[in-house]
Amino acid sequence: MNLKEAAAKHALKYVESGMTLGLGSGSTTSIFIDLLGARFSARELTDIQAVPTSEATAERARKWGIPLTNLSEHPTMDLAVDGADEVDPNLNLIKGLGRAALREKIIASHAKRFVVIVDQSKIVDRLGRGPLPVEIVQFEHGTQIRWLNSSGCTADLWLEEDGSPVVTDNGNYLARCWFENGIDDPYKLSLALSTRPGIVEHGLFLDMADIIVIAGNDGVRTMERK
Repeated sequence: MNLKEAAAKHALKYVESGMTLGLGSGSTTSIFIDLLGARFSARELTDIQAVPTSEATAERARKWGIPLTNLSEHPTMDLAVDGADEVDPNLNLIKGLGRAALREKIIASHAKRFVVIVDQSKIVDRLGRGPLPVEIVQFEHGTQIRWLNSSGCTADLWLEEDGSPVVTDNGNYLARCWFENGIDDPYKLSLALSTRPGIVEHGLFLDMADIIVIAGNDGVRTMERK
């Protein structure tokens, strides 16, 4: 069993029959959905519904026959499960390299508990080891890239292999922000990004995760918000 699978399998312990679940996006969450689907198909879990965070997640859940719903029908979910790109000692996250941070943040904010599944490589002392995704509107997107580059980071427009801009499920572009020595103050940065016209959302998930499931070579451990 690889580390991603080990983390995903452990997260299944938090799922009970009758729950409404938020299902995240990305490689580790895809494994979780497959494990969840297998248990659902075997009727080891019954009467579950799920709100997907991306079209790819919705398609994967449908393949297993997992019933899909939405926040209009279930404004408060029992549990949301998702991966992360970085996790710091305060359980703060960077997410969004799977191109779905906006929907992931919406879903996580409507869950009673938010469980994050990662392998040991995603644990960092300070956020910003890798890029921070920022979702921006297409209109005059160059102004957002210039502004980001003047805000203490190096930013670029995320491009596909053919040179075209990455487009999210919401029809927006994505920028990536690189920080030479990590992010000094994630809360200050989050506020600045959130109040900038033209920036739709960013990949800083602060004070949101309740449980971090971490798979390492020595086994699986958890970090919980007190």
